[in-house]
Amino acid sequence: MQLDPLVKPRSIAIVGATDRPGPARSVIESLGVIGFSGTIYPVNPKYPTVRNLVCYPSLTDLPEAPDIVVFSIRKPLLREQMRLAVERGARAAVIYDAGFAELGEEGARQQAQIAGLCREAGMPVCGPNCMGILNPTARSTTYKQTVMDAAGLAGNVAIVSQSGSVCIALLSDLRRYGVSLSVSAGNEAVTTTVDYLDYLIDDPATKVIATFTETVREPERYVAALDRAAAVGKPVVVLKVGRAERTQRAITSHTGGLAGESRVFSEVLKAHRAIEVSDLDEMSEVLAVCQGARWPRGRGISVITGSGGLAELILDNATAAGLELPPLSPAERAEAERVIGRITGDGNPFDAWGNGDYAVNIPHAMSVVNDSEPVAAIVYCADTGNEGQLGHPGRVPENVNMLIAAAQRSQKPHYLMSSRPGVMNLRQAKALRDAGLVQIGGTRQGLGAIDRVGRYMMERKPLRTRPAQSRALADFIAASPLRRTINEYDSKRLLAAFGVPVTRERRVATFAEAASAARGLGYPVVLKALSDHIPHKTELGLVAISLKTEDDLQHAFAQLSNRLAALDPQPPDCAFLVQEFVGSGIEVFAGISRDSDFGLTLAFGIGGTAIEVTRDFALRMLPLREGDAEAMIGEVSGAGMLASMRGRPAADVKSLAACLEALADFAQCNADVLDEIDLNPIKALPDGCVVVDALIVARVQG
Repeated sequence: MQLDPLVKPRSIAIVGATDRPGPARSVIESLGVIGFSGTIYPVNPKYPTVRNLVCYPSLTDLPEAPDIVVFSIRKPLLREQMRLAVERGARAAVIYDAGFAELGEEGARQQAQIAGLCREAGMPVCGPNCMGILNPTARSTTYKQTVMDAAGLAGNVAIVSQSGSVCIALLSDLRRYGVSLSVSAGNEAVTTTVDYLDYLIDDPATKVIATFTETVREPERYVAALDRAAAVGKPVVVLKVGRAERTQRAITSHTGGLAGESRVFSEVLKAHRAIEVSDLDEMSEVLAVCQGARWPRGRGISVITGSGGLAELILDNATAAGLELPPLSPAERAEAERVIGRITGDGNPFDAWGNGDYAVNIPHAMSVVNDSEPVAAIVYCADTGNEGQLGHPGRVPENVNMLIAAAQRSQKPHYLMSSRPGVMNLRQAKALRDAGLVQIGGTRQGLGAIDRVGRYMMERKPLRTRPAQSRALADFIAASPLRRTINEYDSKRLLAAFGVPVTRERRVATFAEAASAARGLGYPVVLKALSDHIPHKTELGLVAISLKTEDDLQHAFAQLSNRLAALDPQPPDCAFLVQEFVGSGIEVFAGISRDSDFGLTLAFGIGGTAIEVTRDFALRMLPLREGDAEAMIGEVSGAGMLASMRGRPAADVKSLAACLEALADFAQCNADVLDEIDLNPIKALPDGCVVVDALIVARVQG
């Protein structure tokens, strides 16, 4: 679908045009202010003229087919007017009115009727329930708010928002960047966020794309658009709302209950190199950082201040946010103190007040950290505002000139930071912007924005090379098509073929077989009931552990047999599993789950059966990249439990990572027939790891 008529029309018809205050009048006035060079066609049978323009009684009376029709009318009139627009050959439309799919079934039906008419005509539509489109670079607008002054509007940031109020919020502060396009997409009845993304990726005026998203439509196209944006070097900055996890879901495995919608979406963004933010403050700072002539190529940030207290505050906040502030090396510290005098802490944040010679100390501090290899970005924190009552009147130009001079001697980006977001001096911000530098605000927001862009710019590790395809699970399911949950014994056999380390165990039917198996394995042993129809055995009392003798085994066998006999309905495929007892080791969890939109994810966490309580887990989309498995193990908050502690040897993290990679390989090779896998618990040992329990859930076919 061609978006040019929607995004940069040459002629605009406004149905419902009037001289009274309202959206139609705002659009006509804004077109004059912004310098629209095309033709405007007011349409309303009540008036001969509107805003000194000839007003036409109907779309059918227009002298030409307009590029776009703006519908500033109520819903009852809309369907008929849209039919007229299609018949007249209009190429695009904007629908402001609400009361459609967002209000329920009847509204959705009416929206679908209008959308069907437009799709059949190949007509892109913004809305309904939207504010329209502002395009300062093309000097056109169908946006409901009045453009009061076109100066400073145009820039390189594109905004695509499913909320009109978010467009208002982002457009209300253009001190540090301008807009190439702003789309209030509304209900997206015809034209969706993905359509706008595809358009903006090819738009030469756009350098960075900001999206406010409530619902992702066409997930496969969305992911492909993110990949294409990353390939051409255009960051897509995403603020996604509605983070609550799905509640209406049939959960068979622990994994299915863990990987909620928001966590999965965050991993999708990470996997496809989009930049996720959690609020509008963070989004604004990222957009500002992207205005710099240079972008950080790593995560190391050096923050320079003239205050010990502020340095401590920044360090506390940066540490809590997981930001990387590399300390000065001994040689760098010596060079700093040679000029500045004694500095406190580890030199990052760098309190450069020292002997009090501001004009010498701050530039010298910038010079020292510029030569530091771990530092990718240099930030000077100094608060100045538009209406400050105190301070040196020359400080604003001094800050600017000092930062510009330092940046000119460096290949690293330099920033001026206020300690709070939104606080800045406009003259200072403009002078920095003119020099290709950026004013940022807030430790969490501003430094976090540098970190996000730095991560975006870092070279990514390659995708892991999978082993030769094995269709073991598909073949297994083909032989037993009714088996959705696959019992522990069979699950382990399938996984072991891919290199997943599993316990030694034997499937048995009678006590005599159980006793023979226990003698072969060696006591102590574990006895479990075994059935495809009992995915969670512990809750039913169908597991007995640490059986040290044959008498213990006999007692447990009788007890489990009685409990199985009491089940209603009776599982049709009952057996028993005699398994080696692994008493030592740290319990961990790994699993695979399928997101209905984005596919398979791998989860890893500390805690084994407690994982649903602790919810301490890492998540990755499949396929994994090189190093992902090790990174997942390290990023869970309980990872310290795997280290050596009070005489206990450290767990074999390398073997644990290999186990995760083997699990991921199995899942990918059998992705089309797989929904979920639980390896829970896995025992992490000093010399390896072993899966104690496993469950595979096959995908429902058809």
